Amino acid sequence: MAPTASSSDEQVVLGEEIDHVRLITLNRPKQLNAISPELVSLLASYLEKWEKDDKPELIIIKGAGRAFCAGGDLRVFYDGREKKDSCLEVVHRYYWLCYHIETYKKTQVALVHGISMGGGAALMVPMKFSVVTEKTVFATPEASFGFHTDCGFSYRHSHLPGHLGEFLALTGARLNGKELVAAGFATHFVSSEKIVELEKRLISLNSGDENAVRSVIEEFSSEVKPDEDSILNKLSVINECFSKDSVEEIIKSLEAEGNKEGNGWIATVLKGMKRTSPTALKIVLRSVREGRNETLSESLKKEFRLTMNILRSTISSDMYEVIVVGLLNF
Repeated sequence: MAPTASSSDEQVVLGEEIDHVRLITLNRPKQLNAISPELVSLLASYLEKWEKDDKPELIIIKGAGRAFCAGGDLRVFYDGREKKDSCLEVVHRYYWLCYHIETYKKTQVALVHGISMGGGAALMVPMKFSVVTEKTVFATPEASFGFHTDCGFSYRHSHLPGHLGEFLALTGARLNGKELVAAGFATHFVSSEKIVELEKRLISLNSGDENAVRSVIEEFSSEVKPDEDSILNKLSVINECFSKDSVEEIIKSLEAEGNKEGNGWIATVLKGMKRTSPTALKIVLRSVREGRNETLSESLKKEFRLTMNILRSTISSDMYEVIVVGLLNF
């Protein structure tokens, strides 16, 4: 084992070279491995370097602590608010990284044990193999803080069954490991007590052969189906409500459905949407629906433009106001 990164006190991303395997560890556990400029730079440099090198065959990515990656670090946006373009480079770099992961030439495995939200989930979903556990928590909660569904998820959500994508994007609803596999956002479910052994086996496999990697993962994985109360078992109601043409009509439809027996879960959904920035909800709804007729590349370009206009407060300053409230209550 030959670490290419120095000590964990110095690096927010650790890269290890182990014969034909490369292991990446997102290493900001106290910040739930949130995306920072340094994290983006290091992660991109490792992936670029190893893709060009003939020796690496298998890339494994995981998160330190109780999170895989909790998404973007909002303090970076807030601290750069006076210089609206100060985040331009890191945002552009990360969007490029989202596309690069999708088209990466080496076999990749994400071991997602813990929180995987927003832009952080873009390091998981596109992988050839994404392994989740019972402790995995996924969400795209950007609308709730005045932002928009980004890092390719306006495209990915738009390609989910029915109108599940609009539901996830507008409400920030969470999915667990079982639901991620059922929805197609993860490939395998492995019990958390087996995840360390799986990592060891993948490293000892020392190969990027997809069939061999799949075979190893399947030794540890189990077939799952969503729990009885899973949101995935409520798709008929979700499709009815989130197929409407506007945010206002969606809320009106939810209110009507919420009065029916067995739909008590809708009250929480409505409460969340009604306290979310109306502007953010409208942007998210339009963006996800546009994603149905876009390629991933086109969606990423659109999302980048939206991100920069939100950071410049061209569209709205809601995000900065929500961040201030959050910092004050921290």
